[in-house]
This record gives sequence, C-alpha cells and structure tokens, in this order.
Amino acid sequence: MPRYHRSRARANDRLTPPLMKIIFSRKGFDSQYGGVPSPILPDGTLLPLPIPSTQGRPLGDIQSSAGPLHMLVSDLTGGKIGPDTLVHLDPDLQSPAIPRLAGWQPSLGQVAAAQGHLARQGVGEGDLFLFFGWYRQAEVIGGRWRYVPGSPDIHSLFGWLQIAAVIDACAPDCAQRYPWLEDHPHVAFSDTIGKSNTIYVGAKSMLGGRFPGAGVFAHWTERLQLTVPGRSRSLWRVPDWMDPDTSGLKLSYHNAASRWSRLDGTLHLQTVGKGQEFVMDTATSAAAQDWLVSLMQ
Repeated sequence: MPRYHRSRARANDRLTPPLMKIIFSRKGFDSQYGGVPSPILPDGTLLPLPIPSTQGRPLGDIQSSAGPLHMLVSDLTGGKIGPDTLVHLDPDLQSPAIPRLAGWQPSLGQVAAAQGHLARQGVGEGDLFLFFGWYRQAEVIGGRWRYVPGSPDIHSLFGWLQIAAVIDACAPDCAQRYPWLEDHPHVAFSDTIGKSNTIYVGAKSMLGGRFPGAGVFAHWTERLQLTVPGRSRSLWRVPDWMDPDTSGLKLSYHNAASRWSRLDGTLHLQTVGKGQEFVMDTATSAAAQDWLVSLMQ
C-alpha cells in the first residue's frame, strides 16, 4: 500500500464507518526487542522497524524507501541485527515491503494478554488503531546510517489502521478462507504464536474515500510527536479532548488521576510502562474525530 500523501479535508468530515474507539498501539523496535529507535529519515520518512522474532521472516526479505531494510538496521545496531535475523512484520501496512499474495490487505495481528485487553474493551469493526513507537532522527555519514548526534528519543505516531474485519487466525480453515494471509506471521505460525490469535484487517478507505483505511504517515511532523519536548519519551502531550476531567472519556490503563496533569495549558499524560494497547471510546467526541482529520492533513 502506498504511503499516505497530503490531501485537503474539511474539518467536519467524519470517519466512515463511524469511529467508535481509538487504540494507541505500541509497535516496532523498543529497548527489549531491537534495542534501538526506529529512524526518522532525513526527508522525514518514518521507517517502523519490525521486531526480531523467531515467528517471522528474514529481515533481508524486506524492502524500504531507503533500500534493503537490513542494510540500514545493521548500521544502526552496530551489526547486531542483519539480513538473516528473523523479524515479525506486523502491523503489515505497506504493500511494497515484500512480494505480495493476490488480494493482500493491510493487517495487524495480536495474541495473548494484549488481545484479551482488546476483546474486553470491545474493539471491533470501525475502530481505529493509531500506531506509535520509539523514534529518533537518522542520517547518512560516510555511506553509513547513524542517529543524528543530540537528537531526542521520542514516542511518535507512525501509522494507522481502521478495522474492516476481525479474523480468528486459529481457525483451521483461516488460510483457505483468506489465502492472502497465508504468509502473515499470525497465520504461518498459528500453531505456536499464542492463545486468542486474532487478525484485524484494514478498511480500504476512510473519510468517505479521501484517505486509505490503513497506512504509514508519509512524513514526520511535530503533530505526530507524543513525547513532551525535552522529557522522557513516556511523558506525552495530548489533545484537550482526552482530558478525563472535562470530557468524561477514559483511556484504558490510565484511570489514575495522578497520570494526568497540565503545564502551561497543555495536557500531559504519564503513560504506563511497556503497555501495548491503550483504548479510548470516543463515540461521543466530535473533537476526537476532528483531531484525527488534522493528523491526516
């Protein structure tokens, strides 16, 4: 799927089908899996790095806008991760990354406790994943990739997926019913990947067809940054519509009032450590949907 490019949209547009819940979903390299940030390239491209996993494919199979992905990753990890390292390509949002089976669609797999949380929160068709991860500016010096000296470590949004269908990846006939998912890690490794194995399939479009239903933001901008500038990446600046005191909305795992604060009129959130899926029901919030439109513009 091509990366999203800017398009004009009216502020009163609404997501189609109607948005019910937003899921802030942490994905990509972290301090435990991969050990380094995903890079923001010099042209602003966000390049999410799939985590190392035995339930995956060789990193050398994957292409990126910067060329073979393993070359960049090898430079940034000091050679610790290379073309033979197996990685878990999930969420799978960009068609050119690997050769595709006919009928491919963007998708996300989830299992175990994280999937249990999504199920308890009632996540399903029409809800929207906003993917975030650990990012840092990168550059090429002397033909090798490195992180820009002094550049900050941040949490940044990098992609999205509005749910069109929810699939039981453990069903015996899953690969037969959805042949384009045959090489998805949650199908290829369904016998060992874990309990409650589930795949969320992306919608073809949203906002009345103005935007793809899933993808990676084409270029990094400050509005995608979650981390409060100059602070640890787990302290976020978030839009006012998320304030539980004024909106009545609740973000899962973040009910404690001590996690929410204001400084100079800006709403801050101290996020929980290593959480994967934070869910907020936004069905009553027009401001939430307007904020999403602003991210897409």
